[in-house]
This record gives sequence, C-alpha cells and structure tokens, in this order.
Amino acid sequence: MSKEGRQGIHVLIAAAGSGSRTGLSTPKQYRRIGGKMVLRHTIEKFIDLQGLKSIRVIIAPEHAALYREAVQGLDLAPPVLGAKTRKQSVYNGLSAFTRAEYDDTVLIHDAARPFVSLSSIEHLLGAVQNGNAATLAAPVADTLVDQEYKIIDREKYSAVQTPQAFRIGLLKQAHEAFKNDDRFTDDAGIVAALGEIVTLVPGTRDNFKITTAEDMMMAERLLAAPRETRTGFGYDVHAFDPAPAEKIRLGGIDIPHPKKLLGHSDADVILHALTDALLGTIGEGDIGQLFPPSDMKWKNANSELFVKEAMRRVHHKSGHIIHADITLLAEAPKIGPHREKMIARLASMLGLDADRIGLKATTMEGLGFIGRQEGISAQCVVTVTFPT
Repeated sequence: MSKEGRQGIHVLIAAAGSGSRTGLSTPKQYRRIGGKMVLRHTIEKFIDLQGLKSIRVIIAPEHAALYREAVQGLDLAPPVLGAKTRKQSVYNGLSAFTRAEYDDTVLIHDAARPFVSLSSIEHLLGAVQNGNAATLAAPVADTLVDQEYKIIDREKYSAVQTPQAFRIGLLKQAHEAFKNDDRFTDDAGIVAALGEIVTLVPGTRDNFKITTAEDMMMAERLLAAPRETRTGFGYDVHAFDPAPAEKIRLGGIDIPHPKKLLGHSDADVILHALTDALLGTIGEGDIGQLFPPSDMKWKNANSELFVKEAMRRVHHKSGHIIHADITLLAEAPKIGPHREKMIARLASMLGLDADRIGLKATTMEGLGFIGRQEGISAQCVVTVTFPT
C-alpha cells in the first residue's frame, strides 16, 4: 500500500500480562524503575511520533488502578480489557478500531520493552509504507546449538522484537482467519501465515523484553545511567478583571471567588509559571513565544494545554520531571481549603506523585499591587533530569 493510503498511526501496547516469570509481586509493566512505571517509560517512547492518532493500552481488569497511576497526566484513549492469552488480547485491541481506521497503520508493542529507540520505530514505519507488514528483528550474536550440540547457522535466524507494524484491517483479518489457532506467539507470525510478506527491520539488542528478575535488574542499571539535573524557574502575574465573577482558575481547578484574572487564555497564573519553568530547563523561550496572545487560537484556552506542550518538549529531549515547587503570592483567595485538590490536579498533569508537588501561598502584607488586591503572581521551580 502506498504512503498516501496510510491515514495515520496508532499504537497498541500489550500490557495485560501478569509478569509472573520475574518472580515479583507487582506485574513487571507496573514496576517502578528510574522513578516511573515500566509502562510509562514505554508509552513515552511513542507520544512524539509524527502522524500519531492514538495510543491504546491493553490491560488486565484487575490492574485498572495501577494503570491509572501509570498514565497520570497523559491524554490517552480508554484502555482495552485483555483476555486469557496475548493473541486474544491483541484481537480485543483491534476490535476497538473503526472501519474508517482500517487503512491506518498500527504498531503492536510489548509494554515490557521500554528501551526501543525512536529511530528504530521510524525505520519500521518507513518499511511498512512499501508493504503491509514489518517487524523489528535483531541479528543473533550467540552461537546456536541443539540438544545434541549440533551448531545451527545463526546467519539464517533473527530474534523477533516489537513493535511490529501492520495495516489494521489486514491484521484483524489475519486474527479472524486463525482465531482458534494457538500456535502463534506474535502478530507477524499470524500475518505471515495468511501469505503476506513480513519485512524484517534491523533492531538493536537494547530493545530487550523484561521477562525475568535478571532482566529487571538490567533495566534498572540502564536507567541509572549518568544524568544531569537542571532547574527551571517560572514567574507570571495577572491583574484582576474589574467585572464581577463567581470563580477564579488556579492550578487547573476553579475556586469560588468574586474576581477572575485578566488574560488572553484562562489566565491561570500558576500553570503559566509552571509552563515557563519547564521550558526553562530546555532553553526554549517562554509561554508568550509559543502561545502568543496575538493568536486568537489561544483565546480563553485552558492553560493545561500549555503545560502539556512544555512537557512534550521536555520528554522529546528525554527529560524526566521529578519535582515542582510553586508559590502563589496573593491576598485572596485563600487556597488552603483547596490545596489538596489543586495538588492532585497538578500531580496528575505532571505524572508525579503528590509528594513531589510543593504548593505554598503567601500574602504581601498589604504591600504593592498584590497587597492592594489588584492582581496575583506565581513563582515556580521545577527539577528535571536529562541524559548527559
């Protein structure tokens, strides 16, 4: 199928397994390494793909709470419930697509492969443009022997990896054709059995699947590679609108108050300071450059969009946000009664635990424009680590 026929890219991540071979009490995809769950690391490898239309994750029903924790702050389609086998689970995921999406490309990926590189994914997508199916496959480096120690020619073999790429309609057709056949261990094998050519795209040995406790230890070592810590500072100020109001937007939530803030967007002074702090860690200007008030597209926009774009840029440079500390300078409103709700919203937005969000407020003792209740300002400091 031609490139023009591909309407978009979807990612289907298989995360419904129990991970029992690791011997750990928590399923491997929900194990924290490098401060994040394995599933989160995996998802973040795909969120910056050009042409991406959706990411769907297949989960076990009993893991719903763990899944919600793993994807805090990410804008994903609802998860798909898995089945008894991986093959059946993937079919459930394919069934979530509409007929209109059947000419799109779907990437099937194991949740327990968090080290796949963006370049490998792009090479895979390039290969599938000239056919209907492709998979990453790494050359076999070790000597291969059978039980009688007869050497097997390793040049003829490759270790199949994920992601694997297909036209959605074709993959669903293959699954339906072999619905009751349990001999397949991957989706490329099912498509090949249908008579389709599967293109092998060279993968890397780093893209291993976390299967055993030893694999988990290796993953922890890889994610403990040297990183540098950067600190970003953001500051924002908004005046009060003289017109009467019923609520004010602060930290992503609405608080009852007789005044709202003036601004081109929703004027959420906390989220604006947070956005600038995030952008400061990667040297990419400020909120006014990315979202200029002269652009009517941002008129009355939810400031959470600004935070998400700043986060996307940080993640694109492999940044890992570990902490945010915010100070609100205002005579009113008092945020004490709303602090827990605001922290929960910020934690969800940033994908952090609540204890990694600092939120404080102070008055100006009646001094200056803040003391005269003419406006509000906010300061934010974020801590982000990056590979060295």
